[in-house]
Amino acid sequence: MLILIAEDDELILKTVEHKLLKEGYEVIVTRNGKEAIDTIRETEIDLIITDIMMPFASGTEILSAIRSFGKKIPVIMLSSLGQEEVVLEAFDLGASDFMVKPFSPTELILRIKRITAK
Repeated sequence: MLILIAEDDELILKTVEHKLLKEGYEVIVTRNGKEAIDTIRETEIDLIITDIMMPFASGTEILSAIRSFGKKIPVIMLSSLGQEEVVLEAFDLGASDFMVKPFSPTELILRIKRITAK
C-alpha cells in the first residue's frame, strides 16, 4: 500500500513516515500542498494523510483536487486547529477521517487499518 504524507511540520512528517515504514507501508512525502497535488495527479496513491494548513495549497484544496481528478482516495486530515467549521468542510469535501494534533502515531495506524479494511 502506497501512502502519501503531505505535511510541512518536519517533526510530524518524519514521525509519521517512520511509523508507516515500520508498519510495512510504502511512503511518499511532500512538504507543501502543490507538491502533494502534483504527486496525486501523477501517481496511484492508496491513501493520503494531509495537514490542513500548508504552504501553496491547503488540505481542503488537496481534497478538491482529488475530486477534480476523478480519483477516490481515502484521506485522513490532520490539524492543530480543531475548529468545527474546518472539520465539517473537510468531511463535505470527502475526507475519510480527521485527527487533531498532537496525535498518537499508533492511533493513526489503527485508523489507516480501519479505513483500508473497507
